[in-house]
Amino acid sequence: MPPVLRKRKAPEPPPAPPATKKAAPKATKAAPKEKAAPKEKPAAAKKAEVVEKRVKEAPAKVATPPKVGDIISLEGFGGEIETHDGKKTTLKALVDDSKGGVVLFTYPKASTPGCTKQVCFFRDSYDDLTKTGLAIYGLSSDSGKANTSFKEKYKLSYPLLCDPDATLIAAIGLKKSPKGTQRGVFVVDKSGKVLAAEPGSPSGTVDVVKALVEGSDEAPKDEAEEANGTTSEDKKEKEETSNGTDKKDDKDE
Repeated sequence: MPPVLRKRKAPEPPPAPPATKKAAPKATKAAPKEKAAPKEKPAAAKKAEVVEKRVKEAPAKVATPPKVGDIISLEGFGGEIETHDGKKTTLKALVDDSKGGVVLFTYPKASTPGCTKQVCFFRDSYDDLTKTGLAIYGLSSDSGKANTSFKEKYKLSYPLLCDPDATLIAAIGLKKSPKGTQRGVFVVDKSGKVLAAEPGSPSGTVDVVKALVEGSDEAPKDEAEEANGTTSEDKKEKEETSNGTDKKDDKDE
């Protein structure tokens, strides 16, 4: 028998390569959201803001210092200050406690040469300056400690006032710009009438007060004479007449 030819099996196809995963497309960043435009404020609100801004930016107006002859309201005038020993007070309280008014003499710095002369001039003239009821006070922007030491060292017979913010010093017109204290003197009576307000030298500030006191001494005498119907001229004339009559009488004798 002829040989039987067997068919060979066809070779199996090679396995397909594993499918590669496609990279997912990168997510693109979302575009930033546009900010909503701010709502426009009404015109009235805008105007109010502008006015408020101007008020804040505008420099504070300084009140005009009082002049001689002015009558000031003592309530709140010059703010609060302290005595050298730490007691809180005000100009109004000082005037209320006085018999005839208050003298404030200002000095730039405790224990410096010019200021030492000034406080000693007021110390040495204290009795004469206070005989009409005026109360004497030294005033500076020094600390309580500095003024206490100053007072004790020179045995001052009156209190020293501490005004670190210079509120009272500025109110009486003796504050330097931008800072510092000008030497001077300010006198106010019980009614709030300003009798003196001026810068001056160590001795000059004392002389201002002396002149006021001497003027006060003379005024009551003149008023009393007028009330009695006589004046100094009338007295002089009467004396001259009396002397003339006496001489005539001597002649007759």
